[in-house]
Amino acid sequence: MTTSTMESAPAASQPTQKLALPVLTAMVIGSMVGAGIFSLPRTFGQATGPFGALIAWVIAGGGMYMLARVFQTLAARKPEMDAGVYAYARAGFGDYPGFLSAFGYWIGSCIGNVSYWVLIKSTLGAFFPMFGDGNTVIAIVVASVGIWLFHFMILRGTEQAAFINTVVTIAKIIPILVFIAILLFSFKFDLFQANFWGGPGMTAGLFEQVRATMLVTVFVFLGIEGASVYSRFAKKRSDVGTATILGFLSVTCLMVLVTLLPYGVLDRADIAGMRQPSMAAVLEAVVGHWGAIFVSVGLLISVLGAYLAWSLICAEVLFTAAKTDDMPKLFARQNENRVPVAALWLTNIIVQLIVISTYWSRDAFSLMLNLTSSVSLIPYLFVAAFGVLIARRGETYDVRPEERNRDLIIAAIAAVYTLFMIYAGGMKYVLLACILYAPGTALYFWARREQNKKLFTPIEWIVFAAVIVLCVVGIHGLATGYITL
Repeated sequence: MTTSTMESAPAASQPTQKLALPVLTAMVIGSMVGAGIFSLPRTFGQATGPFGALIAWVIAGGGMYMLARVFQTLAARKPEMDAGVYAYARAGFGDYPGFLSAFGYWIGSCIGNVSYWVLIKSTLGAFFPMFGDGNTVIAIVVASVGIWLFHFMILRGTEQAAFINTVVTIAKIIPILVFIAILLFSFKFDLFQANFWGGPGMTAGLFEQVRATMLVTVFVFLGIEGASVYSRFAKKRSDVGTATILGFLSVTCLMVLVTLLPYGVLDRADIAGMRQPSMAAVLEAVVGHWGAIFVSVGLLISVLGAYLAWSLICAEVLFTAAKTDDMPKLFARQNENRVPVAALWLTNIIVQLIVISTYWSRDAFSLMLNLTSSVSLIPYLFVAAFGVLIARRGETYDVRPEERNRDLIIAAIAAVYTLFMIYAGGMKYVLLACILYAPGTALYFWARREQNKKLFTPIEWIVFAAVIVLCVVGIHGLATGYITL
């Protein structure tokens, strides 16, 4: 994602810079290519062989493609809903679901930002042991310094941030392409064939193999809605959907290649035992130590750029939600540089707290990755459900009515896919997500009190009660050790 988008987040009364299709497409690609792609070889190697990986990518790619098509349809049929992902939840299901969608998207992005810092320090840990796997005291202190350096840079204005990310968006693709090219040249088909069904030591059934990869596929696809978040700045509304599809197809090709090619150069068990970022470890095994350094430098550029982009997305989500009365008015405040200052402060305070919490995690990167995916699936589910809702009602289908049945099928598949992802992730992450959603509802109480509005409808009381119950169960699980971090 290119942060030039945030240059165009002034108050509504000021003129805005409009974004063309190439910029919107770069936003999708840039926001999707971050930490996740560099972790794919080990994550898949631990779970499955090439056959299971292919099935996983067919499911994930097919499901996310359907979700991308829903974004494309809604962008065209509901152009007035320019607040991004959560606006659809509010319009279709009410104020509290709208809040949950906005909060889930925001807190999921915050957790994703923590995963970037963990992976940065884990990368450095391969060269400087004091950083360990990214969750040592030294790693947390250095990450904390980085969080606030980025924070104050953004507060000074986004012009310099935009320049940095323009360079980053180009630079971070190069190591990935070089990795793919070298592995294609070194590829051994007989080794790939030996790994195909998982090889020695693989005892899990095919369904469990595929299920174990599902949350990471969600994580690497996060950002598919990058154009939708900033849809109000697009030169042409139709460009939002086109950019989403173009970005999705480009990044999917990269991710499938990064996942499958290592099986043709190393045994699956060896890939599974590598430290993160496993892309660096794989290239080191193939070409020597320079390969690890090359990929690690690319990763640091990529992840720092992705962190900057997602910090801005987090602030934009809170800012826009406050402008539409879904969050307290405080978060609609901007400083003299047109940066949503209160939203940025809250975002980075939360990121800081979660970074500190990684000290007690056994595998901080995997935890952050899976939790980010689980929390973010809730807003995606609302988007897919809203697509089903308007297609069933025939809303907006007085124009091009022949598309209604097609759009209904696509949205229904996207909704089923999202529900399956939540199931595949497991109850542990649903409970952890509710531990975040329950106290986060205090922001909703605050906003409703400001507006002198009724707190909940009867159905919303049921939803809130369910969130509280699951939160209590989750806290009990953590306290008793049933749920581990």
